[in-house]
Amino acid sequence: MIPERTDQNTGVDVLFSLACLVVIVFGLRFAAPILLPAALALFLAVLSLPIMMWLRRHHVPKASAVVIPVFLNVAVVGLLILVVSQSFSELQKVLPTYVATLQQLQASWVESIEARTDIVLTQYFTMDLINPAAVIGFARGAVGRIAQLLSMTFLVFLIMAFMLAEATVFPDKFRYVTGHAPTDEDRLAKVIREVQTYLGIKTVISLATGLLLGTWSYVMGLDFPVLLGLTAFLLNYIPTVGSIIAAIPAVLLSVILVGSWAHALLVALGYLTVNTLFGNILEPNLMGRRLGLSTLVVILSLLFWGWTWGPLGALLSVPLTVMVKIWLENTTDLRWIAILLDKNPPPVAAAGANAGD
Repeated sequence: MIPERTDQNTGVDVLFSLACLVVIVFGLRFAAPILLPAALALFLAVLSLPIMMWLRRHHVPKASAVVIPVFLNVAVVGLLILVVSQSFSELQKVLPTYVATLQQLQASWVESIEARTDIVLTQYFTMDLINPAAVIGFARGAVGRIAQLLSMTFLVFLIMAFMLAEATVFPDKFRYVTGHAPTDEDRLAKVIREVQTYLGIKTVISLATGLLLGTWSYVMGLDFPVLLGLTAFLLNYIPTVGSIIAAIPAVLLSVILVGSWAHALLVALGYLTVNTLFGNILEPNLMGRRLGLSTLVVILSLLFWGWTWGPLGALLSVPLTVMVKIWLENTTDLRWIAILLDKNPPPVAAAGANAGD
């Protein structure tokens, strides 16, 4: 006879689950030096897997089919690092001038408002809103984080190469372990296919966003259009929040260089148009409802992964969360969690079908 579960047993299960969750979270943070390069390598490997499979279908030897995608990624990332390092070097030279100009503009705006309204704004806030030392320190910190990324680049590509090599034999291993269970194999293939679809579409959309906004910055006469375009490309992986953050440097540069609110609004309008077109119209139509996340989940994942793995974790926050969501959707017992993470509730018919599984 099976003993009935009591409320006390249920409470113990909940406490045990919460304790396991705490251990996992702090484990992720403690193991960041190992897990972060592995996550970056997984991200690149998933994007490169179709290239490797195409080469294998065209009878390219296994070793070459693995090495070619790795070298393609090395070339692309190396070019990006070269451009970014050069742009940051030039930015450090002119940054003090930008900060001084911004401080002068701030003082003139305060004086203008005080003259028109007879309100002494300096009584309510300090004039040191823009701290030159803090701004320059932040820029140097960004350069330091880029140097840290360079130090792990070799490790990332090494792990990526082994992941691609393992991808050619992993299906056979999985088939053997599961005892030739076609359902489990189909589910694994479905998860991998959906992750590839999401990352592929997101990368193409982000690349188009970066190219358009970099060109827009150049047309509007802003400095560092390549760096602004690259920033828009990277931050586009973070829905909603990323596009807002990416527009701030461009608008500030417009204010500093031109000093016209009309010009700054025009720059912001260009960012708004591109992000609305791609983020709210094109991308949802290509991905479909199931690959979306609610805005609250986006914010929480940004905070969680940023706290766990730092700036790079924040950048990978949404792709990592979507990958987890796809895995949950394809696990019957945990599908309800994926529904909670989704942007919209599933249709009634789909909900009924899931309930009957």
